[in-house]
Amino acid sequence: MASTPAPAPAPVTRLIAPRTALASCVRAMLVRDTTGCAPLPPAQRLNRFPAVPMCSIIWTVAGEVEAAAPGLSLPDVRMPPALFGGPRSYPLVSYNPGPVHTFVVMFYPAALHALTGVSMDALLDQFRPLDAVFGADWLALSDAVLAAPDDDVRMRLVEDFLAPRWQAARKSGDHPAGAVQDWVRRLGVQAASTGLASGARNIERRIKAWAGQPMRTLRRMRRAEQLFLDERGAILQGTVSWSDIAASGGYADQAHFCRETREITGLSPTELARAIRDDESYWIYRIWN
Repeated sequence: MASTPAPAPAPVTRLIAPRTALASCVRAMLVRDTTGCAPLPPAQRLNRFPAVPMCSIIWTVAGEVEAAAPGLSLPDVRMPPALFGGPRSYPLVSYNPGPVHTFVVMFYPAALHALTGVSMDALLDQFRPLDAVFGADWLALSDAVLAAPDDDVRMRLVEDFLAPRWQAARKSGDHPAGAVQDWVRRLGVQAASTGLASGARNIERRIKAWAGQPMRTLRRMRRAEQLFLDERGAILQGTVSWSDIAASGGYADQAHFCRETREITGLSPTELARAIRDDESYWIYRIWN
């Protein structure tokens, strides 16, 4: 009797926390690798991302990534192997025409501004080739990341590169840091206490240079992420009461909660919960914790 073939491996999807010394600089590192699994149908080769306050460096180690929705300000829909993505004010979709292996580093935008001096407000909702944003030392890191033999080596390369630079940046100024909730709260305090001019307009200008978006938007995203993390188990199990979640999150009512969820993710809460459970293209939501 012929033996039953072993099932094909599932896509490799990892969320990696940075070393402690970089926790106030790097939000997370992500790995998405479908090169060793059975070919995915086209609908499952989409990647659906929410609006986020973070910015990212995306390395495509193998395969290709293409734009599948508006928002990529590149001359071609095909993304270069090394790409910078600014903070996003709306959800975004990309597409893999075949197997792909990507390695992503997500930064707190104020931290990246401190490291590079790059103003984040000019990069809101923008994607740029890495060499259009960063200098020679970052490009050398990029070459090393793309040539590395595995993701663990890539992680070490990034951390070893960032650690001394972030330590120096922290010594030169009191930069906003920590998890998203603490980072957003502290960002406002930092902006108000920097320099002699502390009027509302100057504070808002500083926040947009550091983070790319106004404080009210950052607070809205912070609340949505924290609520998702707090209720993640119930959402995945389908046992949530949206009215109770809206109340616990401080929303005016369930309609307010549903409206903001759609603005950040593109779906209503019910649609999002179903997609997280059943749709491979929502993989980022399943691993975010």
